[in-house]
Amino acid sequence: MKEEVMLMAEQINDGSILIKEGTLLPAGMQLESDPYLPGWRLIRCPSSSGIDRKLSDAGWTFFYMAGEVDAMALGWDPEKTVRKAVKQVIVNLNSDRFNCLEISHVDRKHFLGLPYVTIAAHPRHIQESLWLFHNKRLAERDEATAASI
Repeated sequence: MKEEVMLMAEQINDGSILIKEGTLLPAGMQLESDPYLPGWRLIRCPSSSGIDRKLSDAGWTFFYMAGEVDAMALGWDPEKTVRKAVKQVIVNLNSDRFNCLEISHVDRKHFLGLPYVTIAAHPRHIQESLWLFHNKRLAERDEATAASI
């Protein structure tokens, strides 16, 4: 299992899509994915346009958020460095309200001999409603959060 997850880091490239574990999908729709970070999975093949097409055909929406989130990580091990950078993007994203992440740019460089990776990504969100964050489960969650305060 550890080797499988380590190999996945090499597959993070421009256009890679990560999805939160437990994200609701239309009935009968499956996205092949592998574990990447705790709570997140890396979708294997489909491009964002392919996923969008499948969701649209089912009457669902795949939102794209314009604000780009980026992060940088230093390290000698390429897989671990990419994983650290992706983890930092997710932290910077405030991912409570988004269930997907599209990697828009991966840049591997060296500075004074020290390797580093910069990653830029856009938050994405899959849901049934055409209105962002306007579905029954989110409304229930928000009510439960407000009741607990």
